[in-house]
Amino acid sequence: MWPGGCRWLPVLLQGYLNLGRLTSARTWGSCWGPMAETFSIGAEAASGLRAPVQQNGDAGGDARGERTSGSPKPVDAGVELPQEVGKQTPVSEEQAPVAPSGPGKRKKRRDATRERVVPPPKKRRAGVSFSDDHFAETSYYFEGGLRKVRPYYFDFRTYCKGRWVGHSLLHVFSTEFRAQPLAYYEAAVREGRLHLNEEPVQDLSIVLKDNDFLRNRVHRHEPPVTAEPVRLLAENEDVVVVDKPSSIPVHPCGRFRHNTVIFILGKEHQLKELHPLHRLDRLTSGVLMFAKTAAVSERIHEQVRDRQLEKEYVCRVEGEFPAEEVTCKEPILVVSYKVGVCRVDARGKPCETVFQRLSYNGHSSVVRCRPLTGRTHQIRVHLQFLGHPILNDPIYNSVAWGPSRGRGGHIPKTDEELLRDLVAEHQAKQSLDVLDLCEGDLSPGLIGSTAPSSELGKDHLGELAASAQKMDGAVEAAPQVLDTMALAPEKTTETDVVNQEIDPLCEECRLVRQDPLPQDLVMFLHALRYKGPGFEYFSPMPAWAQDDWQED
Repeated sequence: MWPGGCRWLPVLLQGYLNLGRLTSARTWGSCWGPMAETFSIGAEAASGLRAPVQQNGDAGGDARGERTSGSPKPVDAGVELPQEVGKQTPVSEEQAPVAPSGPGKRKKRRDATRERVVPPPKKRRAGVSFSDDHFAETSYYFEGGLRKVRPYYFDFRTYCKGRWVGHSLLHVFSTEFRAQPLAYYEAAVREGRLHLNEEPVQDLSIVLKDNDFLRNRVHRHEPPVTAEPVRLLAENEDVVVVDKPSSIPVHPCGRFRHNTVIFILGKEHQLKELHPLHRLDRLTSGVLMFAKTAAVSERIHEQVRDRQLEKEYVCRVEGEFPAEEVTCKEPILVVSYKVGVCRVDARGKPCETVFQRLSYNGHSSVVRCRPLTGRTHQIRVHLQFLGHPILNDPIYNSVAWGPSRGRGGHIPKTDEELLRDLVAEHQAKQSLDVLDLCEGDLSPGLIGSTAPSSELGKDHLGELAASAQKMDGAVEAAPQVLDTMALAPEKTTETDVVNQEIDPLCEECRLVRQDPLPQDLVMFLHALRYKGPGFEYFSPMPAWAQDDWQED
């Protein structure tokens, strides 16, 4: 058997010998030379040529088709090179070879190699983890009973989503990122703040491909939260248990990043690599558990799935709650994941909550709640259905639900009308954060008019972009300088503060928002106890649940 399966080679040799043509090695070489040369050139092309660097849709290589120094000589037109070779000098139709026919052979488009090449996606670590670099992005300050975050520069990063493939950046920004007008993104391009595959975007008309990596640098503002500290209730080798204040989210979401329990524990208590074991709504206070390792997290989550954990809450509700124990088993349906609103509906998921009144002061009742299932807003929705919503619940005790405020599941409007009225109410109060929304999230279907934040003309943004050129250094150095300011405020000047906390392209910098009152950030729902196999943790009873508490 001849190497490579060339069974025809002995026959061919025998034919040459019989005809007397194989007279010298030189004759042999002249016969096989063209094929050998083809193999040699193909190997040289595969090993010696590399794909050129590509920038935002421009094919690599020199624009005139010239070779760069050190690159192999042009290959004969009859040799087909791999796609990695990149853009070559154009070949005329007269010179172009005819593609061989047969199965698996398809004629290539002549300009196929000019297409933008997308690098493969990077492997990312599983789970959520934040390091000292993340914690050092900015710092806190306290004012008027509120914890505030100094504005900072932040890079939003994402891979191209499937629904974006084939659409331009202009289309994606105009349809899915309405927090800013298109004029803002055009100004951001001019200032080099938008990157595609780590190359500055030159034109928003560029069409996105699968695995494209987008990076958008923004000037970020976070809403204030209560200044109450996150107190440690317990800590051992397995878990960390804290008493979460109301108004602080558990982990980064929406506009919140540093004003979250995860970041506060990392920055102020040096507790990192934590795994949340259960969730509490942003406005809910009380016992919150974190696992220190993935193994402990999995073990306790298995206990949750097996219904081995007991949770107990306390709340203050409208009116006189029944003295006897009340069990509510009404199913709950999510009306909107984006707005975060649910209601009782036969199409919803099965739920069960057990209620017991603890006290009544003539106007409101303190009620103990034991949820036997874990649906979103379960306690709040069931209390609304029973006609005793939480006294200061900004969602489920709202007039947007109608005269009966959702009692007995009676809601005299469609889901769309309900969402529109809820959003309009909180927009008027400048409290959209209650719904985990910002002005840019509002669509025409939710409100009747365009949000003021989208009414920014191109002319004004052009002036802002011009002034932004003077602040490039501050843009790049902002996170480090902010941290320095937090550690040594006496060394900073008024000019430094302006450069770090005010960005000429940032619309939020030009808005004057009224701070909420600390008491407005508290909802009367508190996680009192969390119990499982081998552990039980309590949180102190809040002031509003005491017998001597007086309503304002």
